[in-house]
Amino acid sequence: MPAPGRATARSWLIWLAAVTVYLLAVFHRTSFGVAGLQAAERFGVGAAALGTFTVLQVGVYAAMQIPTGVLVDRYGPRRVLTVAVLVLGAGQLLLGVAHSYGLGLLARGVLGLGDALTFVSVLRLVAAHFPGRQYALLTSFTAAVGYIGNLAATVPLSLVLDGAGWTPTFLAAGAITVLYTVVVALRVRDVPAGERPPVREEVRPRELAHQVAEAWRTPGTRLGFWVHFSTMFAPNALTLLWGVPWLVQGQGQAKATASALLTVFVFGSMAGGPLLGGLIGRRPSLRMPLVGGYIGGAVVVWALLLGWPGPVPVPVLVPAFAFLALGGPASMIGFALARDYNPLSRVGTATGVVNVGGFVATTIAALAVGVLLQATGGNFRLALLALVAVLAFGTVRLLVWWRRTRTHLFLAEARGEQLPVRITRRRWDAALPETPIVAA
Repeated sequence: MPAPGRATARSWLIWLAAVTVYLLAVFHRTSFGVAGLQAAERFGVGAAALGTFTVLQVGVYAAMQIPTGVLVDRYGPRRVLTVAVLVLGAGQLLLGVAHSYGLGLLARGVLGLGDALTFVSVLRLVAAHFPGRQYALLTSFTAAVGYIGNLAATVPLSLVLDGAGWTPTFLAAGAITVLYTVVVALRVRDVPAGERPPVREEVRPRELAHQVAEAWRTPGTRLGFWVHFSTMFAPNALTLLWGVPWLVQGQGQAKATASALLTVFVFGSMAGGPLLGGLIGRRPSLRMPLVGGYIGGAVVVWALLLGWPGPVPVPVLVPAFAFLALGGPASMIGFALARDYNPLSRVGTATGVVNVGGFVATTIAALAVGVLLQATGGNFRLALLALVAVLAFGTVRLLVWWRRTRTHLFLAEARGEQLPVRITRRRWDAALPETPIVAA
């Protein structure tokens, strides 16, 4: 179904109602960033067990990305978003009353499931209600609204937790979320007024598996996966779980200061996203150089933070966090690669595959930090080396698939295929066929 030629006021109201669900999802997703210390005390667990909360939640999110796309295609974004709000609210209500570690884990797993249903659904509504030329703009707006939810889960949530306590805070958050189901049911519509909903076709498991396999075999998809893997996991691991414990227990910062420092990630992402998006929109050939620049800079930042003698001063932490925050915007390059290197019929599946990368890396990193903290008696300097190890692994795989993708592009050009972005042959391409290059 083609998108309308012009967005109406109704389209904007539908987007606003839907994107608020994404705001709530991000708020719930990142709420453990400032609640980690209270969670350890409430459930009587150590660092490794605490890390399992994030591992489970993010793992559920990652596992549900491709199925979510299928559900949206089959049942429509309105129904999926309605279920998402109910599941998110139920998860937070359960967390509010949980006193055992097992019940707390179940609650975070339920939250991960609800979270996983939101972003793809909102983007499908954008595609249906707005013209194609506004898709990138609305995607940026959607991400920006999500950062507002992230911001609410830092200092404001910390203050409420300290004042009202665990149970009232999370019960209130869960109740508000469940009540928002009414707004979604009344305001969100799958298609613009006057248009008939598309015919929902059942997807056979074998066909779905084949489509996922084809997307995974495409070198550009694999490159996008490793771009996403390597860039977004570090800010995720800090904001979702380990930022406040590291700053409070490892750096000696007050809890209020630690929560405030996490807002640097939010503002850094909000500012960096539009700037980076505008730059690569004008010059797509800069995509991989920008990814390389971020990874190189991240290595320097981690060397500075982990090698600093004694507590790292706030004037050093702020710019360091601001730079690491750019990993979120940089990870969006992975989706652009998926879009460019796959046929239109497979772009949604390829996007889901790429989106798994960063959350798999976050899961590995969060768990590894917790295990190392437990093994070293709370030594954050050693435990956070796990983030450097994940970064190194992702970078190696990224370089492998970057070169394989370039090989694929040269061969495609030799076959006479049209490719969208110009690149230049380098010395490391010497073994490739001697062909003129116009590639993405």
